[in-house]
Amino acid sequence: MLHVDVASMTARQRQRLLLWSVVPRPIAMVSTVSPGGAVNLAPFSYYTAVGYSPMALLFCASRRADGTEKDSCRNARLPAEGGTGEFTVNVLIEKHAEAATTTAKPLPYGESEYELAGLRALPGHAVRSPRIDGSPLAFECRTSSVVPVGDHSVVIGEVVHVVAEEGLVDEAGFHLDLDRLGSVGRMGAAEYVRTLDRYAVGG
Repeated sequence: MLHVDVASMTARQRQRLLLWSVVPRPIAMVSTVSPGGAVNLAPFSYYTAVGYSPMALLFCASRRADGTEKDSCRNARLPAEGGTGEFTVNVLIEKHAEAATTTAKPLPYGESEYELAGLRALPGHAVRSPRIDGSPLAFECRTSSVVPVGDHSVVIGEVVHVVAEEGLVDEAGFHLDLDRLGSVGRMGAAEYVRTLDRYAVGG
């Protein structure tokens, strides 16, 4: 068996071990708006649900190579911290996977990744941050808190509005048609996985 003292690992080694071990990871395409009105879009695979009472999601943002905060986190911060206090999570689907890779490229603050990736932004319903045209499921959130964890920031938001493609959600029981959703997950490096190959365990 391999035993590794984490304290002896470099940051890059720790990153690789986590990225290749915690799989598959769901991917959030996080849309935010700066206080000046500039729209930002970026993918995050450190993303999950927090709970349902209240309904909340989180995404975790690392810092840029120069140590500055990424735009998504900067914009999602509460107004008292210089942000707008809002963000929208678009569930990533296969047809947008290439665009997700494109939006991960660093741009100067204020430049739109929507334009770079050839995506169209649709207005938010309850928040200012837009959603992706063609995304089957989007969660509009208001930031509850931003928690620092070393060089990372965990952004927690309460879901205030959900936009779903017609027919995706059963309005009686709120079950989703997973085949229709067609979400993808992130494996290590540039490898992704489809969610169409599934099996049930137990009753």
